[in-house]
Parts: sequence; structure tokens; C-alpha cells
Amino acid sequence: MKLSHFNFELPKELLAEYPAENRDESRLMVVHRDTGKIEHKMFKDLIDYFDENDVMVLNNTKVFPARLFGNKEKTGARIEVFLLRELNEEQRLWDVLVDPARKIRIGNKLYFGEDESLVAEVIDNTTSRGRTLRFLYDGAYIDFRRKLRELGETPLPKYIKRKVEPEDEDRYQTIYAKHEGAVAAPTAGLHFSKHLLKRLEIKGVKFAELTLHVGLGTFNPVEVEDLSKHKMDSEELIIDERATEIVNSAKKKKRRICAVGTTAMRGLESAVSSEQMLNTFEGWTNKFIFPPYDFSIANAMITNFHLPKSTLLMMVSAFMGHDLMKRAYKEAIIEGYRFYSYGDAMLIL
Repeated sequence: MKLSHFNFELPKELLAEYPAENRDESRLMVVHRDTGKIEHKMFKDLIDYFDENDVMVLNNTKVFPARLFGNKEKTGARIEVFLLRELNEEQRLWDVLVDPARKIRIGNKLYFGEDESLVAEVIDNTTSRGRTLRFLYDGAYIDFRRKLRELGETPLPKYIKRKVEPEDEDRYQTIYAKHEGAVAAPTAGLHFSKHLLKRLEIKGVKFAELTLHVGLGTFNPVEVEDLSKHKMDSEELIIDERATEIVNSAKKKKRRICAVGTTAMRGLESAVSSEQMLNTFEGWTNKFIFPPYDFSIANAMITNFHLPKSTLLMMVSAFMGHDLMKRAYKEAIIEGYRFYSYGDAMLIL
């Protein structure tokens, strides 16, 4: 498969700027891989497709307010700093992206907050926009992290042109988020309400949780026509014993195992044993899934509608079949489904 196979015309008005008023009332397209049948439902109708002892695999990563705005010393130029990952807790070292990058050189100091209570020094260049910052903060580590949270902003994707609003702090986060470390939300999970999770639980559906800290690499454009030459950024992944027991037990009983989102699917496929079962895992994954690909664990997936030429669309194509994916996306556009992070959802069975 080539990059050009994943291009399509997406009307700008279908890019969702805001989430649905209620989490579980976004629209849901249900696609049956065996028959090619496509149904149009509400997300809360999801419960009708799952039975007792089926399993949903959730990514419980938590988005932290990764976008900071500071001023450069001397010139006072406004600089956006996007926190990517912490490199060293003791030394307060972070991998970041800066914008505009051309103004930021090694040795520059940046000041954050109206009282300039947080200062960072640029100590290295990593990529054209990437820098390593050392934060100069005298207090305890816990106070430093509190300060980052206080000054940081919810990192909505760049395509959302409006300003971040107070409700984004809640809505750009799954209700089961636990472990802070993501700079982008695992968006398929944004559709679950407490009420829907409770109804699924009462029905006997089981939940297995893994943690995959979504990085900005999830938005990186693919720039090579030959997909085998594209390199994914590494992301931290943790799968514990409890999750493997729930998933492997369901697999042995031939139950439905549903990956909630492309990140959950990538996590599962990064930890497959030689017997095609799920292993525990603690480390980093840069797994890139594109067609053709044989999936080992999940036999269903919930996902949002993705952008043309994105790695997420490539995974969906690998899971549902390329021709069916194209047909489903064509229908989604005709039917006015909302795309991307705050958009509608698809259940692939």
C-alpha cells in the first residue's frame, strides 16, 4: 500500500471544533466486516453489540496540560512551549517543542506566568522545533509539577482554531483517565459516559486497562510514499498482569475483544506472545500498523474518523479492509459525520 491510497477530500466543516453535548450521544457508525453492512446509531447504542464476558480494552492514560506560553528574556517575544516528555525529574529536564523555533537558541531563558515565577533555560537542540529545557525552580518536585499544571493549557490539536475553553479540561480527557503522561487524548474513549460504563458493567462486559502515553507523533504526517519507510515515534506502554488475564481468558473463550481506540490496539499488538496471546509489557513501542496486517488479539475496535493520509487511518484500513474503509468513509462524509478528536465514532465488528 502507498501513501496516496489514503488520500480523500474531507470538507473542512466536518472537522469537529467542539465535542457532542453529552459524551455518549455522539453518532456511531457500525461496520460489519463479514457482510460489509453499515449501520447508523448513537454511541450509547454500543451496548447492543456486546454480551456478558466480552472485553473492552481501555487506554487509561491521562492528558496533562502540556501547552505553556512564556516570554523570551530581553526581547519579551511570546513563545509557545509544548511539553513532550520529562527526561530527568531531579534536574527538571524536559523534551519540548518551541514556536517560533527560529528565535530560540541554546542559552536563552524563557519566563512563564504573569509573575515570572517559573524560568527555563534552553540547553540543547533536538530537532528543528525541538529543544531540551531545564526548568529553574527552587521548590519541591511536587510543587514544580503543580506549577506546570497551573500554567499549562489543555493541548487541543492544532486544527482546532478556537481558544481553549474551561470545559476542554474535562472533555479532552476520558472519564477513566488515571496515569498522567499523554499530550493527546485517546479520543475513542472520549465517548464513554459514567452511565454507559455502568450499563456495560451491569450487562457483564469486562474491562481491561493498559496505559499508552500518546505522544505528538500520533499527529505526525507521513511524508514517504512507501509506508514501510515511515518511522513512528516511540511511546511509553504498560500492560499489567490483570489486563493480560482478562484478555487471554476472553480469547480462550472466543469472546469479543474490543480495542477502544487505535492506541489501545497498538498497545495490544506490541505485546503479543508467540502463542498469539497477550504478554505483560513495560517499555516503549513504535509499532506502525498498516495493510496488510494480521491482528492477534482484538476482533473489534472503536475509533473516531481520522484525517486523510494519517497513520490512524492506515491502521483502520488494515483492520477493516481497504475497500470497506473507503466505502465507510465515503458514506460518513455524505451523512455528515464529524471527524477527528472531538468527532463521532465508528464501531468495527
